[in-house]
Amino acid sequence: MTSSALLRLARELRCAVAPLAFSAPVAHVYNPLDYAWPVHKAFVERFGNGPKRVVFIGMNPGPYGMMQVGVPFGEIAAVRDWMGLSGTVTPPALMHPKRPIEGFACQRSEVSGRRLWGWAAARFGTAEAFFAECFVLNYCPLAFLAESGSNLTPDKLPAGEVAPLLAACDQHLAAALAVLGPEWVIGLGGYARARIEQVLGAISTPRIGQILHPSPASPAANRGWAEAVDRRLAELGVFDQ
Repeated sequence: MTSSALLRLARELRCAVAPLAFSAPVAHVYNPLDYAWPVHKAFVERFGNGPKRVVFIGMNPGPYGMMQVGVPFGEIAAVRDWMGLSGTVTPPALMHPKRPIEGFACQRSEVSGRRLWGWAAARFGTAEAFFAECFVLNYCPLAFLAESGSNLTPDKLPAGEVAPLLAACDQHLAAALAVLGPEWVIGLGGYARARIEQVLGAISTPRIGQILHPSPASPAANRGWAEAVDRRLAELGVFDQ
């Protein structure tokens, strides 16, 4: 089954990145594929079966989404109510005091996830309808926090330390895409697209595209993200109109 293969690859990625160490500005590293594995496993088992025509690729976990419950862009309400998922989250032993892991008890909303899954719900209706055709992966499974508690994306990591991380994430992405067999691989933002292009090279299939990242840090995303995404996907011809 596709879901079994994806879970095996996720376990391999979890093990590959576990021993990696990072210096300043990184103060804390969270691996939700470890402490939130039951929810991630439930996500893949329910929605990861069968080939997917479109695979969306994000960058790495956000503080109130995947970092809490192990689901890419995992805004709590969307994961619990729209996807119907649950599971045990066991907080890691070492946490930043400003970024506790509370699992489904987290009261904060992940804006990026609220936008992404809200768009999916508006366009497809049910989670089952969306995932029948699409899937969502994060390129990197680790979340990085500065001493202040602010989120550090992989492109902000020390250059000398990032090579083993990229190698593990590239290998996982290539293998996951081979399992899913998509027609389209869509990067959410420029970083994700660059990594997709690095992994897939010059092959003609699957086709590669990019949409605006839904982060509130992006001024463009704060001006009608869903509408901008629909326009871009229509330009690319990803979905029938």
